[in-house]
Amino acid sequence: MLDSRPLLLDSDFPVIYRDQLEILQVNLGYLCNLSCVHCHVNAGPTRTELMDKETVDLILAYAKRNEIKMLDLTGGAPEMNPHFRYMVSEARSMGMEVIDRCNLTILSEPGYEGLAEFLAENQVIVTASLPCYSEQNVEKQRGKGVYAESIAALQILNKLGYGHDEKLQLNLVYNPNGAVLPPPQMGLEADYKRELNEQYGIAFNQLFTITNMPISRFGSILMSKGEFDNYMNLLKDNFSDSNLQTVMCKSLISVDWQGYVYDCDFNQMLEMPMRLIGSSSTNKTHLSELLDEKISGNEIMIGDHCYGCTAGQGSSCGGALDD
Repeated sequence: MLDSRPLLLDSDFPVIYRDQLEILQVNLGYLCNLSCVHCHVNAGPTRTELMDKETVDLILAYAKRNEIKMLDLTGGAPEMNPHFRYMVSEARSMGMEVIDRCNLTILSEPGYEGLAEFLAENQVIVTASLPCYSEQNVEKQRGKGVYAESIAALQILNKLGYGHDEKLQLNLVYNPNGAVLPPPQMGLEADYKRELNEQYGIAFNQLFTITNMPISRFGSILMSKGEFDNYMNLLKDNFSDSNLQTVMCKSLISVDWQGYVYDCDFNQMLEMPMRLIGSSSTNKTHLSELLDEKISGNEIMIGDHCYGCTAGQGSSCGGALDD
């Protein structure tokens, strides 16, 4: 696979600094039941990297000590980590909100019976990938049969109260199918709600539009097609300075499956570890080193991929920054 990382490191992206930490985004491992074209993690069924319970407990201890408001669980398919339910239950017992970044199809996988009910019982926010409301576009990105399984999973979640009960939030995620920017989030959300309701009776809370990052699997595809430079020019030409104030890395840190810390999930995939104030070390920082550290004011590690979060309406794990 072609590696876009060397093309991203020498960057003229503006310097940005951390604000108050509110969200821990935790990658529980790269194991997934799908292998999506746009996946910046290169997750798939053959990956073996999974967070162990010792690291899970470290994350919970850090979250408690630092009064973290939200635990954002991702992967791979985060639910495939054997400690997923334990981590969710413990975090909820401490009063934290929990997001499960769910690919929907995991709800019908053998061995994951009762998962939807578990999420509902713990009032977990489900943020689910559905890159289009049309079957053809979804299966082009995610594989044959994924659309029907996703629709069935959404209907199961709706029956449990998701999308209807204010305590059971169901959000969908859109990624463009190719080297283009997402359309305006509000307009596309209206289209999703209309089409999914009319065709399948499905309800959900919000749609999040996320720009495809020129890294990992998607970056490799761009390079192999000779589209990498054009895509980077598209991101840079649409840079919006106003998005710098609300980029997710200002209030979030990303923890990998081994417990090492990054400024965001994309930096994690590019092996660009968080750097502490006053440190010139290029070594990775482990979460255990941060238990008594205050990181507000730290300079955030940047690269040309950061233009992906600040182009047009902006992009974050919570969707558009300015819609």
